[in-house]
Amino acid sequence: MTDSASNSASTSKKNSTPLARFLARLLKQKAAPSGSFYGEPGAGDSRLIAVVTVVCIIAVWTFVTEAGLIKPLFLPSPLDVIARIGDLFQDGFSGATLTQHMAASLGRIFGSFFLACITGIPLGIAIGCNRVVRGIFDPVIEFYRPLPPLAYLPLVIIWMGIDESSKIMLIYLAMLSPIVISTRAGVSSVRIEQIQVAYSMGANSWQVVSQIITRGALPDILTGMRIAIGFGWTTLVAAEMVAAERGIGFMVLNASEFLVTDVVIAGILIIGIIAFGFDMLMRFLEEKFVPWKGKN
Repeated sequence: MTDSASNSASTSKKNSTPLARFLARLLKQKAAPSGSFYGEPGAGDSRLIAVVTVVCIIAVWTFVTEAGLIKPLFLPSPLDVIARIGDLFQDGFSGATLTQHMAASLGRIFGSFFLACITGIPLGIAIGCNRVVRGIFDPVIEFYRPLPPLAYLPLVIIWMGIDESSKIMLIYLAMLSPIVISTRAGVSSVRIEQIQVAYSMGANSWQVVSQIITRGALPDILTGMRIAIGFGWTTLVAAEMVAAERGIGFMVLNASEFLVTDVVIAGILIIGIIAFGFDMLMRFLEEKFVPWKGKN
């Protein structure tokens, strides 16, 4: 009797549809604590839900475009966009192939990101640790942080011209403030007891900063780096408005002037995919180097 029931359950599980298995998995999840809608912060694996969401969005996009509900001028179909990406790799657009446009933009983004990290992280640590440094740099960072990059773009051009240095400087300034502020917040979150214990065991100031404060601030530093790279991609389009000949942002802007919508969407998708891939890399590094995050 038991074997028959077990075989029946096994057969039913094999014959169930993916949707049924997905709903069954949701029903088996633990209920949230009383009075809480979200349950334990960060608990549960949402990857399957994310995949289903993306598939649904692409399906709706395909339906409305293939059915002719929206004109291709306003929204081309996903198939047309994918075909256009292939053409961009081979034939290019605006005098350069897609590979050349991507190389130019990635060089500007990650060059600026590297400069922002090697200056912003030490500066954030210094601001969090030293009141003199905080008094000098904190007002400057807080003043220009809310300013949109387009506001000081003319000033950057006046100071640095229209060559590559002005583009890197504009993106660098957009990335610097979130890294500095996140690093300073991480320094402030380090427990004073940890610092006192380190000093009582004979550690000097450099050892406390490098081994206790920096390690304790690492989760916030990585979060600031993730935020900064998003700001960098946002600023890239503005930076490539200035006498650029190559770049994904330049390609999107040029295509929009001639109403080449499939190239515009292709550029947006490429930027999003690259940014998402970098964010996944940062999450992997966060899990590897700060496994204690959220477990204290």
